[in-house]
Amino acid sequence: MKKQTKAIRTQTGKTKYREHSTPLFLTSSFTFESAEQGKALFEETEEGNIYSRFSNPSVQEFVDKVCLLEDCEDGVATATGMAAVFASMAALLKNGDHILASRALFGSAHQIITQILSKWGITYTYLDSDASEADWEAAVQPNSKMIYLETPSNPGLDLVDLAMIGRICKKHNLIFNVDNCFASPALQNPAEFGADLVVHSATKFMDGQGRVLGGIVVGKKEYIKELRFFCRQTGPSMSPFNAWVLSKSLETLSLRMEKHSANALQLAKALESHADVKNVKYPFLESHPQFQLAKQQMSGGGAVVTIELEGGFERVAAFMDALEIASLSSNLGDTRTIVTNPYTTTHAKLKPDEKLALGITEGLIRISVGLEDIEDLIEDFTNAVEVSVKSDILE
Repeated sequence: MKKQTKAIRTQTGKTKYREHSTPLFLTSSFTFESAEQGKALFEETEEGNIYSRFSNPSVQEFVDKVCLLEDCEDGVATATGMAAVFASMAALLKNGDHILASRALFGSAHQIITQILSKWGITYTYLDSDASEADWEAAVQPNSKMIYLETPSNPGLDLVDLAMIGRICKKHNLIFNVDNCFASPALQNPAEFGADLVVHSATKFMDGQGRVLGGIVVGKKEYIKELRFFCRQTGPSMSPFNAWVLSKSLETLSLRMEKHSANALQLAKALESHADVKNVKYPFLESHPQFQLAKQQMSGGGAVVTIELEGGFERVAAFMDALEIASLSSNLGDTRTIVTNPYTTTHAKLKPDEKLALGITEGLIRISVGLEDIEDLIEDFTNAVEVSVKSDILE
């Protein structure tokens, strides 16, 4: 069977009630058939569930499906995407280690590396997304332990060459850690390029409908074993209910990402042709500076488009206020189209020079393109651009 079929058909074992849809194991703990079994479970000489902070059948079904979709050996689910990002670093790095990272990161990931890990004596080096193989090689230090990156990045849609980083990590025995949230396993599989760990905010496209929070790290067993220990002791466990929702959502992930990508490409092309839009960025637009790389390592461009408008925040506010279909929210990955201004929301905590280095200007707008009729979306966004231009003229 193909992996999509496996992901749909992977379920917890049926109960005596012969249910077709997998049951929800909404329980905090599990009983033992005997004192001996309890002892064996805690000694880990027998596999089984003890406490939902450690494991739960609903959560395990979700993990198993993501492992199938990402071609990974094992995984750990967490309460949020940022818990997954943090665990993927904190469980494997120690005082004196060095981490290399792509500069184009989500704001909270940036804060973890620069503000939290640095307190523990973990140093870092940032490189631009388009840095050459020689640049990455030169940045490797004797105490380097991990390379962490997002591709495509949030919000700038910068790409990093996964095959290149895979070669460097193999050569220097570094842990290759990739945030694959924007592409999702439906469009990109970093493990094919040598990634040891793949991180997701399941809140986004894995859920796809803006309902629950969740995160997951999948990858090689040797690293997941350390992550599991870390998460078992520190407790960022995923709710069984959220896992149940996410597991069901994965059954439609491929279909949804195909439609998200088709809508996003059409909207990007329409806005790129508009004279009053300064810049449009989307991985599968030929104007994207890394278009060829996107085609090499992604099967679709994803749902996120960014545009830039002249006129600063005032122009952005006029544009966003004029939208009638799209929602205004800092989230993304929903069936409903969402827009936000990263300069004042998701990356607001970054310093002005840090924002500038990432191409996050006051006029930047991140669009998470939903599943609405594309003609309606094009009309809504085109109208909002024109309304915002008229507001400038009136002023």
